[in-house]
Amino acid sequence: MSRPLLQPAIESAKIVIEPQGGWVPFHFHELWEYRDLVYFFVWRDIKVRYKQTIIGGAWAVLQPFLTMVVFSIIFGYLAQLPADGVPYPILTFTALLPWQLFAHALMQSSSSLVTHRQLITKIYFPRLVIPMAAVLAGLLDFGIGFMVLLAMCFYYGIVPGVGMLAIPLFLLLTLATALAVGLWLAALNVQYRDIQSTLPFLTQFWLFITPVAYSSSLVPERWRALLGLNPMAGVVEGFRWALLGHSDNMGSLLPISVLIVAGLLLGGLIYFRRVEATFADVV
Repeated sequence: MSRPLLQPAIESAKIVIEPQGGWVPFHFHELWEYRDLVYFFVWRDIKVRYKQTIIGGAWAVLQPFLTMVVFSIIFGYLAQLPADGVPYPILTFTALLPWQLFAHALMQSSSSLVTHRQLITKIYFPRLVIPMAAVLAGLLDFGIGFMVLLAMCFYYGIVPGVGMLAIPLFLLLTLATALAVGLWLAALNVQYRDIQSTLPFLTQFWLFITPVAYSSSLVPERWRALLGLNPMAGVVEGFRWALLGHSDNMGSLLPISVLIVAGLLLGGLIYFRRVEATFADVV
């Protein structure tokens, strides 16, 4: 006799789960709620990077320093490329620091979702936490290398001016560039694993189209606006302006680079959010 009375209650208790369509809203407040998880991932990546190493944090300096030596010999000494009145090692090392931060963050963030596939398939948390932590983990290396760069500047008699106060802004632009591209590649890498195989080539190719080993003044003026489509060109010129006090091309490169990064980051966030629900099934 009680079953007919319970039937309406049972019907009303049903929950129908349907996939979201159209605009998928961002929940940035979740990132703040999971900030401890971001800190944990960053700290774990740093410990893993330097655990059981012989020289420890010196790796943060050794890689850009040796690259600077090779570039100085090949491009500065043998090819005699102009350095715009700045010692060639300083010109190169100033650009290599943000570049190494970007390259490391791009490689780590692009593979971060696949690396954490066991965690993704077991519990829920904002998946955006993973590539964000991978990008932030490179800041320690940058800080160590930056101290070496300042020592080199004083050795060559270069005293950074007030433009050095803009370093945090250019550092933020570097991280935003790595995150913008990393979001696209991380989401695509979940479904297409050959993305990971193309990353070394992409990074190497990107290095040579960025004015790291050479000054942007070598690029013909009519092509400099096109160079600005590479967001890392604006970052490199910004660092050189902030530390060395000169960059004739920053005014033409930086605005274009900022717009490109903003577009890539917004598009990456939208695409990442749209496919986020499929990560646990595909990864």
